[in-house]
Formats: sequence, C-alpha cells, structure tokens
Amino acid sequence: MKQPGLGIVSSVTVMALSLVFIAAFTVPALTTWVAFVMISLIPMTIVIGVTWGAGHPASLSRHSQPIRGILYLLLVLATGAVVALIHFLTVGGRISPPTPMLSMCIITSVVITFWFAIMWGGWPFTKLVKNPVVAGLVMLAAAYVVNWLLFRAFFDFGFMKGSPAYVAALDPRGLFDAWNAQVFSVTALSGMFLMLNFELWPLTRKPSLTRQPLLGLIWTAAALGIGAIGMAVGTELFGLDAPVFMVRVPIPFIFGSIIVLKMMEDSIFKRFSQPLKGVLNATVSVVVGVVLARLFAALAPVISGAMESGPPGYMAEVWLASALLAVTFPFLTIFADLFRFWPLRRSE
Repeated sequence: MKQPGLGIVSSVTVMALSLVFIAAFTVPALTTWVAFVMISLIPMTIVIGVTWGAGHPASLSRHSQPIRGILYLLLVLATGAVVALIHFLTVGGRISPPTPMLSMCIITSVVITFWFAIMWGGWPFTKLVKNPVVAGLVMLAAAYVVNWLLFRAFFDFGFMKGSPAYVAALDPRGLFDAWNAQVFSVTALSGMFLMLNFELWPLTRKPSLTRQPLLGLIWTAAALGIGAIGMAVGTELFGLDAPVFMVRVPIPFIFGSIIVLKMMEDSIFKRFSQPLKGVLNATVSVVVGVVLARLFAALAPVISGAMESGPPGYMAEVWLASALLAVTFPFLTIFADLFRFWPLRRSE
C-alpha cells in the first residue's frame, strides 16, 4: 500500500483494536492502572522511533519484520516495566490503584521525552556520547530525572484535600494547581506539533537557527508561548475548566497531528511548499483530531458505560484522554515505528 491510503487504513485498524482493548477494562481500571502502564511504554518508543530512527541497536534492527518489531516491542515492554515499577515505588508511594500524583507525573514524562528527542534533537547527549544506543538511553534517563524535578517544582494537589484520593505525603506542593500545570504541559506539546506541521518554517529560512542548541531554545520558547496563549484563551477567555479544555483542544490537535504526520507520513500535501503546506497540515490535523475525539466520546457510553463530565472527578474527560493518548497513541506509534506498518507495507 502507498500513502496516504496506508496511513488511513493503518489508523482505522489500530483505532478499532484500541477500542476493543479499552472495552476489556472497567473505567477505574482503564484510567488508573491501564493508563499508567501504557504511558510508561511511550518514552521508550520515542527513543526507538526518533532518536534511534528504528535503526539501533544493530542486533535488533538487522532482522526483517515482524521479528524486528517483536524484538523492539519486547525492549519497550521491559523498559516500561522498570519505569513503571520505579515510579510506583517512589512517586506513587506504593499505593494501589495509582494516585493522581503518579498519573500526572508519568504523563508529563512523555512531554519531556518529546522535548528532549524532537525539540532538542537529542542534544547534548547525541553529541557527547558517540554510541547512539547509549546516547538514547542516557537521554531517556535524563528526561525522567528532569521530569521529576519539574513535577516537584510546579505541581500542587491542594485542591484534592478532603478527597479519598488525596495523599498528603505524595503532594509536591509546587507552584501551580496540578490540573493547570498538567494541561499547560500538554498544550505546550501541541505547540511542538504545530511547528512540526510547518516543518519548522520560518526558522528554516535561516539555517543557522535550525542548529542545536539554538533550535532547542527557540522551539522551547515558542512551544511555551503557544501553551500559555492557548491556556489563556481556553480557560480565561472562553471560561473552560482546564481538563475540559485539554480534551477539546490540545489533545485532539496532537492526535490529529499524529495521524497526519506519522501515520500518513506527511504525504497529503507533499507537493505544496511552506507555509501553505503547514496551514493545510494543521487544518487537517484539527479536523481529524476533533472528529476522532468526538467519535471516541460518542462511543464511550457504549464501550465503558455512562460517565459524568466536569467537576469534581472529570471522569468523562479523563476517560477520553486515556483512550486517545494512553492507549491509542502508543498503539499507533508501536505499529508505525516498531513494525514499520507491517504487514500492510511489506518492504522498507
């Protein structure tokens, strides 16, 4: 199959499998243990797909599909298990099911890994460490350390006091309301994807701006600015609660961008030049993301039963975020990055 048909068929197939997987769990299980474990797998898939380009280590990449994909998946599962266990014992305080503190910390680890791997292009790890496998693993470890420090500095769960889910000993008591900090990080990540839709235009007009570490600094500032503006418009101007804004705006855009840029391999508007291509890519990402998010939301009562939206629990919003980014997103990246669309694409 060729693009964009390959991406469309792959996305539909993977999303159908994701919904079947989601239907196997209760809402409490999906939004706690399942989401926590699945999200723990994502950073390693980012290292394999982005930092290693699915070409390292050679002992794995030399195999043909599906053996190569299976070996990479085993590596992801093993790494994810270690990451999940360490976070459960430390951030999670060995409390089952995972606390909101643990859930939010593991979510932001994905944001930080994207930040290191894409916006900073693996710098300085890929420059200081000659072995790409070691560089990728060191970068991953650094991402978790930085994420923990940011989590301790900025997340405050005081709004949960009096709730059975609140554990005072696990509350970092950071600078900002934890929901606002969480949604801001996701919105800033959507800023990264917006710039990917434009292939870093207009920075590419001056090659010196696309060299690290300058690119990382500029891209980080731009993503944070987009995150701040998006949060202000959504929560202040339109008065949306932070969790509601998250599942209506940044998450659908991120999800749509994954479909357009990764699953369809940026093939829809490849004949166009920037910035028109970026405008078209971003527009389709918005439309695809919003349509799919609403489809998942409409199927939620059928798959998992009725759920309440809004405060205090935001259960419908948490379910949708878990379904899109904690389950379907890793399924998509595993199929595209680890298995390279096998068996729909027979050769590299």
